[in-house]
Amino acid sequence: MVSARLTAAELRAWQALLHAHHQITTALDRDLRAQHDLSFSEYDVLLRLARAPGRALRMTQLAERVLLSPSGLTRLVDRLAAKGLVSRQRDSADARGALARLTADGMATLRHAGRTHVQGIREQFTGRLSDVQLRNVASGLETIVGPHEAH
Repeated sequence: MVSARLTAAELRAWQALLHAHHQITTALDRDLRAQHDLSFSEYDVLLRLARAPGRALRMTQLAERVLLSPSGLTRLVDRLAAKGLVSRQRDSADARGALARLTADGMATLRHAGRTHVQGIREQFTGRLSDVQLRNVASGLETIVGPHEAH
């Protein structure tokens, strides 16, 4: 029978993961907002679109990649479109679907904000760990989620 309580090691690992995620993403969001008027989620959408073929994705695909509900993504993409960073258009292959496409201004904003984002990742996460710790963190998390595939 499995215990209903976590062991001390399980609880320590779980709480460390939750607190680290919260602390790091909060800091990344704060820096992106202060320096580029972008939220962490908005930056993530721009990055996913930049990596997509033709710099465009169906809204349903984009929602899956950024882990947002369809309605949450719609509001976020509407904000990005109002800033001129993303355009929305009907999918020519399937008129029932809509595409989000990164604009030239969106790409320029992403490149500029990317420097801040990478610096924040190094300050808040990777720069605090040794090479061995980085490999161990990646290995442990990939055991859970599988190897990372950029998308």
